[in-house]
Amino acid sequence: MQEALNQKIDAFVAANKEQILKDIATLVSINSVEGAPEEGAPYGAGPRAALDKTLELAAGMGLATRNCENHIGYAELAGADAEKYLATICHVDVVPEGNGWTEDPFKMEIRDGWMIGRGVADDKGPMVATLYALKFLKEEGVSLRYPIRALVGDNEETHMHDVDYYLANYPAPVFCFTPDAEFPVCNGEKGHFDGKLVSPVCNGIIRDFVGGVATNAVPDRASALVATDITKLRNAPNITLEPEGDGVRIRGWGKSGHAAMPEGTVNAIGLVVNYLLDNGLCNDAERAYLEAVKKLHDSTAGVGLGIDCADGPFGPLTIIGGKMSMVDGRMVQTMDSRYPTCTDGDTIAKQIRAAIGTGAELTDVGSAKPFYIEADTPAIKACIDTYNEVTGENATPFTMGGGTYARHFPYAVSFGPEHSDMVLPEFGGPMHGANEAAPIDKLLEALKIYIIALLRLEEIDF
Repeated sequence: MQEALNQKIDAFVAANKEQILKDIATLVSINSVEGAPEEGAPYGAGPRAALDKTLELAAGMGLATRNCENHIGYAELAGADAEKYLATICHVDVVPEGNGWTEDPFKMEIRDGWMIGRGVADDKGPMVATLYALKFLKEEGVSLRYPIRALVGDNEETHMHDVDYYLANYPAPVFCFTPDAEFPVCNGEKGHFDGKLVSPVCNGIIRDFVGGVATNAVPDRASALVATDITKLRNAPNITLEPEGDGVRIRGWGKSGHAAMPEGTVNAIGLVVNYLLDNGLCNDAERAYLEAVKKLHDSTAGVGLGIDCADGPFGPLTIIGGKMSMVDGRMVQTMDSRYPTCTDGDTIAKQIRAAIGTGAELTDVGSAKPFYIEADTPAIKACIDTYNEVTGENATPFTMGGGTYARHFPYAVSFGPEHSDMVLPEFGGPMHGANEAAPIDKLLEALKIYIIALLRLEEIDF
């Protein structure tokens, strides 16, 4: 029976491969970065357009669809149980394209078996895979015990108000998985802390300071405009100097990456901060602020701020500075921390305020607690067993620093399609970075895993 199912799935994947890639390219072509709210588009025109197109693709597969008051949507296969349903959830909004792309980020390129484009990995490629999982079940005429909904989110990268709206107005699924992380199965996510370090109005040497495109991404470039003579400045690694007006634009060049996985990144804001301090390009108030911000950038483990800690299930805390700007004469540095169970938001805020002293003000603090589900629960076992069966591995569930939709549902996990040991090609970049890339073969393998996992989940008594 299992061999026959495998053959059917393999044939389905082979027959639909080209259309799957075309559908992903269609979604990638939509710039779905969050925008200003509009009538009928609470998260902006781009996310709404991506939501509409996804539901259009699903309807073209013969799936029933619903737009949930323009906040979120879903494609659905009917099942016998009228009270309970299973769900997958992906998102079709994306982070800003940022800098450093070698091609148009919204025109998907295929190169040596890799898709390149904003959203191919996070999360438009996986979104299309879940639709095709439902398409397979429909075409095979599988009689479902529980209805299955492929939820289409469009506000995941910023506030997740889409899923908040859904759960406030629609019943929650008995189990949900989100293909928005890595295989095998993530059954826990670190807590999330965010805030801003704000300077006083300094009226000093620094006239402008800008960097970063998203609060949850390490910036690969940043710059400050300072009132000084360029002939007085010296060169430094990863720093360039440009005359601008009656001052100098100091640019830092780093290496971007996701806030939850900052290892190996180089924060361009930190490079500029260090240069300003090393060269005395600041008055006393600016220096006090930059010294506070330097503590943030000293370590992605939070050592400079005194918030570093670690626990068994989750490992060490991480923190990054995502965006720097000047607002009404004040410098504003955002921060994004993912923390384990050995601390909490109030403790982190207290420790940061103690570390920065009077040089900066910590504002706009927000936090969400870690979540963790035991790995031996039936639905999680169904997912991990399916993954191991398809891949031949003997993997076990893991926890992570990334934040997904899973933490919002009563019983949910993130489930692929990335792989922690995946080596990116020279021409490809990570999610949230330039040249975001995803391997085609692994996404198609994930589709097979999702089909079999959904069939297994249908057999569980929820």
